[in-house]
Amino acid sequence: MECADNPRNKCAACYRQFNRMEHLVDHMRTSFHSVHEPTCGVCKKHCRSFESLREHLIGPLPKQECRNAFNIRGCKFCLAILDSPYALRVHQDRCQLSGVNHGISAYMANLGLRDSLTIDNGYSRGPQVVALACKTVGGGSDRSLDLCARVCIIDEKENIIFHTYVKPPIPVTNYRYETTGIRPEHLRDAMPLRQVQRKVQDFLCNGEPTWKIRSPKGGKARILVGHGLDHDLDKMQVEYPPIMIRDTAKYPPLMKTSKLSNSLKYLTQAYLGYDIQNGIQDPYEDCVATMRLYVRMRRQVHRRQDYPLASDPQNRNNFASWRQNELERMSPEEMLAISRSDYYCWCLDSA
Repeated sequence: MECADNPRNKCAACYRQFNRMEHLVDHMRTSFHSVHEPTCGVCKKHCRSFESLREHLIGPLPKQECRNAFNIRGCKFCLAILDSPYALRVHQDRCQLSGVNHGISAYMANLGLRDSLTIDNGYSRGPQVVALACKTVGGGSDRSLDLCARVCIIDEKENIIFHTYVKPPIPVTNYRYETTGIRPEHLRDAMPLRQVQRKVQDFLCNGEPTWKIRSPKGGKARILVGHGLDHDLDKMQVEYPPIMIRDTAKYPPLMKTSKLSNSLKYLTQAYLGYDIQNGIQDPYEDCVATMRLYVRMRRQVHRRQDYPLASDPQNRNNFASWRQNELERMSPEEMLAISRSDYYCWCLDSA
């Protein structure tokens, strides 16, 4: 009978202890621990999300050693542990960003059509990244039907490359002015939804047929960043391959410990250090926040692996049931070395 405190039965990633080695193997088979998980800078524990890492560091029951180090040298935004309090001050000044200039927001509210969408046939170096956000008004007799009424797209440098009000195909019954700032005169002569759909679809695909888009590398299509993009694309009637989408509402490291989505307002405050969506909500402000979150996640430094995903054919038998006896003879560290992520880490976009 193996002892519960046997170090051979302890997960090398999350440090969970098991009574038997076979239970540890089952855990590794379903946990998908990898080098891409948020990791404590003190004890090196792997966490499924940054929220779970935050709980480990400063939650109700933190590990004392880790909490003490974090209180002195820890960045409250990216959760990194710096070498000294001075290094922390220098780092945190860069890590905390400032919000969008309110003068720009006021300008955006009065901005009509701005269209710099171009098809470059893939001549740009590397995958191009754009962020999209849309605002909806209400339709239908109960005013609850979401209708796309305003769209904004920015590039990685936060420049506006497309902004327009959108004329919905059915009558608007609720302009939701308190949050959208949209009035009837904004939509009276606005671009029809079908025209917006076609322009955005063509711009994202960038001259490449949708059915041909298979990877963010080597093709012409653009990487699309946003928050709740399933909803936005549906209301715009745009179809785009999931492999090209970077959604801050669905990215595992940015989700709650309950595996539910965090709001964009919370993510911006917690990880970028400023507030958004106070009063009337600006799609440009949303675009900037999602782009900054994406860039921050993409800059995470993780050890490179030739085949980083559990779904890669080369990894499909790493924890196969027919290897059970072999796996039980491995050390926890050896099992962690062959474990792979079940999600696409955004750091791979910069590889």
